[in-house]
Amino acid sequence: MAAEQILSVGIDIGTSTTQVIFSRLTVDNTAGYFSVPSVSIVDKQVIYAGRIYKTPLLDSMHIDGEAVRELVAAEFKTAGFTPADTKTGAVIITGESARKDNARVVLEKLSGFAGEFVVSTAGPDLEAIIAGKGSGTWQYSVDNACAAINIDIGGGTSNIVQFFMGETAAKGCVDIGGRQIRFDRDMRITYISQSAAKIISACGVPLAVGRIALESELKTVCAAMADLLFELAQGERSQLLRQVETAGSSVFAPTHETKAVFFSGGVAQCLHMGETDIAKYGDIGVLLAEAIRQSKFYTRYKICQSRETIRATVVGAGSYTTSVSGSTIFYSEALFPQRNLPALKLTAEEQASCLEGQGEALEDKLRWFMGQIDGERMLIALPGLKNPGYEELKNMAAAIGAAAEKALPKGAPLFLAVETDMAKALGQTVFTAMGRRRPVAAIDAVHIEQNDYIDLGKPLLDGLVIPVVVKTLIFG
Repeated sequence: MAAEQILSVGIDIGTSTTQVIFSRLTVDNTAGYFSVPSVSIVDKQVIYAGRIYKTPLLDSMHIDGEAVRELVAAEFKTAGFTPADTKTGAVIITGESARKDNARVVLEKLSGFAGEFVVSTAGPDLEAIIAGKGSGTWQYSVDNACAAINIDIGGGTSNIVQFFMGETAAKGCVDIGGRQIRFDRDMRITYISQSAAKIISACGVPLAVGRIALESELKTVCAAMADLLFELAQGERSQLLRQVETAGSSVFAPTHETKAVFFSGGVAQCLHMGETDIAKYGDIGVLLAEAIRQSKFYTRYKICQSRETIRATVVGAGSYTTSVSGSTIFYSEALFPQRNLPALKLTAEEQASCLEGQGEALEDKLRWFMGQIDGERMLIALPGLKNPGYEELKNMAAAIGAAAEKALPKGAPLFLAVETDMAKALGQTVFTAMGRRRPVAAIDAVHIEQNDYIDLGKPLLDGLVIPVVVKTLIFG
């Protein structure tokens, strides 16, 4: 069975900038001829990195969706690709752009334009993970068997993630960024965000919109921002830090001693390039970079050069959002691709009830969940068992099948995701238990959390595996 190459696109609509990259992903079966298949993405290569554009806005609360679409179309043309060429990828909306009134609509229209299985995603936690992979932090934690932190400092937010030996240990986000305070050519302040206003108040400096800022005053505020980022990395939460935490993000609580820190994002670009013109971008980005350079980070931690700085998120979106399922999967018919399946995750206790053939609690939970979501399609995620016995499998299938038949709309497909390698057996048994009246698809080797959304692509390698994206859709 030959390896398969797929073209992936990454599109990042950020607070300050919008970017497009194309990557080539290679999917292959790395097991021997007489072994159980082990399929994974074995190579990721960025083959085109487009221009960095200023994110087009109609006004302070609306993204110019048509202008974004035009610049993305121009990048496709320059790269020599069409949307039909792209088999996977992601459009991610980040920072303050995710809080614009039309963010969801712009994102969904753009993902549909960019390719059949180009997914839409938003949310500070996922952004932190994606940027951490694009910057090289994730790979460093794998190669050095340690804990490493990435802080992606953009225009509106700073996303932080700790990886421990390739696993996500902690993630979070705060409203600290280079565009939080803006000024004109005369250094007259034109914008102060709500979070920046709280930090300014804590610093006791007289900065206000319409007032000419002194460099010393801006430096004081940026030093306070750098101290807050250091406090965040330490896992501390002062009252001021709590006040600037991003809505919808997790509380960053590192679980291991951090051995290395990476910085990515636009401010990190200034940091690593040694930019000195404080008025170059009309904001505090350059001063914030200098404050970080002078902060405790450089005495407390080993600071590593990021593989990507301003492109970390878009590279992560294009190269690291897609994974593949395990090879023991089941689907009763061609149901793919599927986008934005809301996931209902079962607890270990709820799974245990199903193993005993008791599906009443699952039925109640399914009815409740269907009342919370838009649409008729969803996915049930469960931990699974390493070596299920036949009776356990039969009981679980009967419980899930009975609950689905009563709680799901007639004819709606049933999607299952199991962490252990039992999806094929479970899917077949559930399909039979429901009298083959309802389409079923079951995948395994995928970890899903509550409130995640799942995208499933068309099967690869002669139907052996399915491309999977686990994501969030959180808008401000």
